[in-house]
Amino acid sequence: MNVPAAKSFSSLPLSVAVQANLAQLGYVEMTPIQAASLPLALAGKDLIAQAQTGSGKTAAFALSLLHRLDAARMQVQALVLVPTRELADQVTQEIRRLARAADNIKVLTLCGGSPMKPQMESLSFGAHIAVGTPGRVLDHLERGSLVLAELNTLVLDEADRMLDMGFADDIARVARQAPKARQTLLFSATYPEGIAQMSAQFLRDPQTVKVASSAAPKAIEQIAFEVAESERLHAVSALLEHYRPTSTIAFCNTKQQCRDLVDVLTAQGFVALALHGELEQRDRDQVLIQFANGSCSVLVATDVAARGLDIAQLECVINVDTTPDAEVHVHRIGRTGRAGAQGLALTLASLDEMGRIGRIEQLLGFEMRWQPLDSLSKAPGGPLLPAMDTLQILGGRKEKIRPGDILGALTGEAGFAGSQIGKINVTEFHSYVAVQRSIARDVVKRLSNGKLKGRKVKVRRLADLSEA
Repeated sequence: MNVPAAKSFSSLPLSVAVQANLAQLGYVEMTPIQAASLPLALAGKDLIAQAQTGSGKTAAFALSLLHRLDAARMQVQALVLVPTRELADQVTQEIRRLARAADNIKVLTLCGGSPMKPQMESLSFGAHIAVGTPGRVLDHLERGSLVLAELNTLVLDEADRMLDMGFADDIARVARQAPKARQTLLFSATYPEGIAQMSAQFLRDPQTVKVASSAAPKAIEQIAFEVAESERLHAVSALLEHYRPTSTIAFCNTKQQCRDLVDVLTAQGFVALALHGELEQRDRDQVLIQFANGSCSVLVATDVAARGLDIAQLECVINVDTTPDAEVHVHRIGRTGRAGAQGLALTLASLDEMGRIGRIEQLLGFEMRWQPLDSLSKAPGGPLLPAMDTLQILGGRKEKIRPGDILGALTGEAGFAGSQIGKINVTEFHSYVAVQRSIARDVVKRLSNGKLKGRKVKVRRLADLSEA
């Protein structure tokens, strides 16, 4: 591949080992945000970078902070603040992949919803990089388990969402405990007023980089439907029954709208789950596991709650409410139609929302295709049910349970075929396994009567818990 020198990773002042690792990972040509920000970040400049999720921004700041790292010093030299635990996990994984060329770089994830003690123990052995949510990072700072005396790079990732979620004070308190002579890199999809205030407070003579939102990928078919407010929620089920997507994220502007829509869809026989800011972390994890493993057809989410999620093979996005922010619309629909697959984005808009539609069309550079609601018909095929069902096993990493143990128990003594078993997730205290919907109750019975790693375990369908 002939990549222009200015856009090639080989043009950057990175070590031979890092360059070789990038080539192995398939990093050849920089994305627009990487090409614009990496030379400045590697030169030690503070940075305000405006770019959407999925634009390659994680590598943009990760390569910079790894470049400044001294592996011989086992102190936290880089801190990345993110809005959600899911994004923290994604960022941590990406940094570890990019750090493979260096010797034993230790990256820790510090997020709420996980026990404090194991994190404190890990910190006591030292780490080079911490990735975490502002509240939990602040907890560690106040307890003295995290020390920032050696910090040289502070990254604020998805800063706009951290502001939306009320983290401004926590971020300020964390930044005040970091050395003044540090580099600060701020990444944000949008540029609300709070970002300007934050950058004036924490950044020194920052360089500003803005990469225009790319229009929606051509692989996404976009259709809009005019609705009256009273028919909006029932219009969602009409869309689902007409198009019959196997996986859908339905975006609402408020938590209450999320709850109302899940109630409507559930009453109509759909398997739908809500994802919003008021969920406990354990409930949030269970919702995401069920959606990712094909046990839930519709994830009904607010923008803040869904930030940082990357769901593979998402067939459809429904904008239940039209967002007032045109860039958020692009971000929402960009979750479908990935990796060469065809995507579908359906937008419901009332007369009051036509101004918002105009701003979206202006950003996209084309007009929406409109279709009347009464053109939708119920496709044949019975109820739109997911292929899989999720079972919860009481016992996880603490009990030394591994995915292979669960698969072995199901395909061995229990007698099920490997093709009937889907994704297996093992967390600290629980394990989750997706099985074909038709065998779920039978699996519960046989696992409950058998043994896992030589001992009895409690097993139940997650659907039974949510219906209780």
